Amino acid sequence: MAFKINILDFNWIIRIMEFKTLENLAEAGFGGFVPVSKLKADGIHAPEDSLAEADLGRPGVYMVVRTDDSGPVFVPEGSGGHFKRRNPNVPVGELQANWVKDTCVVYIGKAGGGSSRATLRKRIGQYIRFGSGEPVGHWGGRYIWQLEDADNLLFCWRATKEWEDAEEIESELIENFKSRYDGHRPFANLKD
Repeated sequence: MAFKINILDFNWIIRIMEFKTLENLAEAGFGGFVPVSKLKADGIHAPEDSLAEADLGRPGVYMVVRTDDSGPVFVPEGSGGHFKRRNPNVPVGELQANWVKDTCVVYIGKAGGGSSRATLRKRIGQYIRFGSGEPVGHWGGRYIWQLEDADNLLFCWRATKEWEDAEEIESELIENFKSRYDGHRPFANLKD
């Protein structure tokens, strides 16, 4: 599910990008689309998508996507790990208040950028380990682990080019999302 785009046009694509369907994300250059259950079982791989597989060894941005159009069901105790003895769970009412309708994107994250040398494989791996109950430092995005269907969520990603900064692209994606959804960040993004 990969589409080719002119890499010089990615900043423009971020500004016009929609967050409604998997096709929107693929058209913007995201690949992978691997279910959480598969990532938990097999590790961080995109065997069907050689471009996305190659991208995993580089810095970049990623999204967590929910394809089920029905309303979310939240659980009081999710599968997130207790990092530094902090409980990652929040009241269901807080989850309901943060839910954003009419989008498939529930979280936007980054790997690398600024002074960080993290790769997509490392950062997504930390996120998955956190969601498997390990005490891993991936506090951001923890709300997804209180979704009853968390194992059905998909991860997709796009590596940054040498002249791009993952942190800046993540911020631009979140700002674009907010401009389309009345100032709301994606459901599990707790900061810009």
